[in-house]
Amino acid sequence: MHVIVCPEFYGVHGIARYVQSYLKARPADAATVCLIAANEDVRDLQIKNVDFVHLPKPKGRLGLVRWSWALRKTLQTMAEQGKVSTINLHIPPLLPGLFLPKVAPIIVTAHTTYLGMSGQFYKPRQFDSQWSWLSVFIKKQFEHIIFAKATLLLTLTEQGRQELMEYRQDKPIELMPNGVSIDQFTPDTTVRKDVDLIFAGRIERRKGSRPMVEVCKALVAAKPDIRIGIVGYGDDMAYVEAELGGMQPQVLLHGKVPFDQVLNHYRRSKVYVSTSYYEGLPGTCLEAMAVGLPVVAWDYLFYRDVVLEGRNGFLVKPNDIDRFSSVVLDLLASENVTPLGRVSNKIAASDFAWVRIAKNIDAICERIG
Repeated sequence: MHVIVCPEFYGVHGIARYVQSYLKARPADAATVCLIAANEDVRDLQIKNVDFVHLPKPKGRLGLVRWSWALRKTLQTMAEQGKVSTINLHIPPLLPGLFLPKVAPIIVTAHTTYLGMSGQFYKPRQFDSQWSWLSVFIKKQFEHIIFAKATLLLTLTEQGRQELMEYRQDKPIELMPNGVSIDQFTPDTTVRKDVDLIFAGRIERRKGSRPMVEVCKALVAAKPDIRIGIVGYGDDMAYVEAELGGMQPQVLLHGKVPFDQVLNHYRRSKVYVSTSYYEGLPGTCLEAMAVGLPVVAWDYLFYRDVVLEGRNGFLVKPNDIDRFSSVVLDLLASENVTPLGRVSNKIAASDFAWVRIAKNIDAICERIG
């Protein structure tokens, strides 16, 4: 049996949504897989051909360490019973990978790396790390240990592949992108487009919260009747609220929005914009594309996988606030919003539909196992 290890399975964060979407998109006749997670919520989920194993995570600072040890013992027992053909570990977090027993071929899906998340991948550096130099060094050593155990490394983007290559591991690396649930994120022409732009995602420094503020100020100054929606929350929310909280109605800070309400925010918007410096593969961008929104974002490798210049959006040199604002305003003033949005929808459906990606993941597991 293929065993998936995802400690923090439940919620709306990127890795949880990735694994949930993959499991739900698998064909009805797919082989049964096992998911091991720490969240109690998994016991309430009903997904066909998925066996859920709930390992409670102890409280306290060493909770994840103790959980990782319990994971090790569980996998060893399952292997002795002949129930493990492959193990698919989703990282981060890293600690479970350190305790992972080599009882079967291990596929590591690296949604991000600390080389990337710390800003060290970019030369010159694009943003400051939220961790100390020593902390990043230790985390990268953990990654080296985990990658050394792997039979195969999966990454979501070309940028992710290049980051993994920096670790100098003699392991095959394959691209397996994030996906989008096409049947859920659909356009709706009956919804009034009363929001010009939508930012959606974590409000953090590495996610571009500071340039987002500068872009919003520039756009409001240039177009006083503009409407900008910001959906999300995070560590830098206090700064964003202090800078933009007084700019209503031009800038609407929606904060943490229930997942089932995010779709309506996309449908009300004309253009998806992002000033993020770092992503695995931007799930909110794919969702917006599926709904039929063109994209304006910084020109990074992880966006080049989804944004085709001039076809479904535009990529701008990072930190060029004036150029970014100009591109957005030109797009809004043109008649290209709808045509580019249609291309976005087609790209999402043809290249990033979860139904297709789920089959590819299953094929890899069968091949490796």
